[in-house]
Amino acid sequence: MKKIRAAIVGYGNIGHYTLEALQAAPDFEIVGIVRRSGAENKPMELEPYRVVKNITELENVDVAILATPTRSVEAYAKECLALGINTVDSFDIHTQIVDLRRSLDAVAKEHNSVSIISAGWDPGSDSIVRTLMQSLAPKGISYTNFGPGMSMGHTVAVKAIKGVKAALSMTIPVGTGIHRRMVYVELEDGYTLEEVSAAIKADPYFASDETHVMQVPCVDDLKDMGHGVHLTRKGVSGKTQNQLFEFNMHINNPALTAQVLVNVARASMKQRPGCYTMIEIPVIDMLPGDREELIAHLV
Repeated sequence: MKKIRAAIVGYGNIGHYTLEALQAAPDFEIVGIVRRSGAENKPMELEPYRVVKNITELENVDVAILATPTRSVEAYAKECLALGINTVDSFDIHTQIVDLRRSLDAVAKEHNSVSIISAGWDPGSDSIVRTLMQSLAPKGISYTNFGPGMSMGHTVAVKAIKGVKAALSMTIPVGTGIHRRMVYVELEDGYTLEEVSAAIKADPYFASDETHVMQVPCVDDLKDMGHGVHLTRKGVSGKTQNQLFEFNMHINNPALTAQVLVNVARASMKQRPGCYTMIEIPVIDMLPGDREELIAHLV
C-alpha cells in the first residue's frame, strides 16, 4: 500500500497531537514538520523527522495539515495549494467559512489540488451531525451547546491581543445555543485590565457573546484541555411532530481536532480538485481500509 505523505505545518498543541494521530494511522508517512523556528530548539519527539521553516524544503508532499492559528490559514493554504499540495485546516470563524471556501476553491482548481477547510470538531464533525439531524427533521430548531471547557481558537485569539502575556478562554453553556466566555489573562507590564478587556470584547471571536475578562497570577494553574458539546434538534419528520435528537461528547480538545485533521487529510486524496467543507465529502472517505469491508462492517 502506497502511504500518504503528510507534512504538519505549525507545531503548537494541535500540531503535537496531529503528530501522534499520524503516527497511529496505518496509511500515512510523515514527511516533515514546518515550524517558524525550523530545527532550532527541536523537541525530542521530532528527532526522527525533518523539521524545516518552509514547506518548499520538503519533497513529494501529498497533503499539508495546517495546525496554525485560524487567521493564518488562508495564506498558508494558498501557498501549499499553489505547489499542488492538498491542504486541510481547522479554521473556526463560522461567519467567514463561506468566503474562505470560495477563495481557496479558485486556487485549488487552478493548481489541481484539494483543500478541506474547517475540519475540527466544531466546525467539522459537529457540522456533519447537525446536517444529519436536519435531514431527519427538515422542519425544526437545532441548538449547539459547547462546554464547559477550554476553547482553543478563542484562547489563541486572546493571546494575540496586545498586552496579553498568557491566556485561557473557557466556554460556558447557558443553554439554547447561548454561551458565556470566561477569559483569564496574565498581563504584560504597562497594560491595564480595562484596555485589554475592551480589546478582547471587540474581537469577532467574542463580540457576539457575554464575555468576562479576569486577571490571574498564573494561567497554567487553570488550564484543562477538556471540552464538550451537546447538540439537540426538535422538529418534524414529514408531517409528524415532536421528533427529538441529541448528541453528546466530552473530549480532549486538541486531540480530537488533530484526529479529524488526519481523517480529512486521508479524504482529500479521494476528492476532485477544489475546496470543500466536511459536510460535502463522504464520511467513508475519512476511514482507512477496504471500502467494501467498511460497508459490510458499518452498514
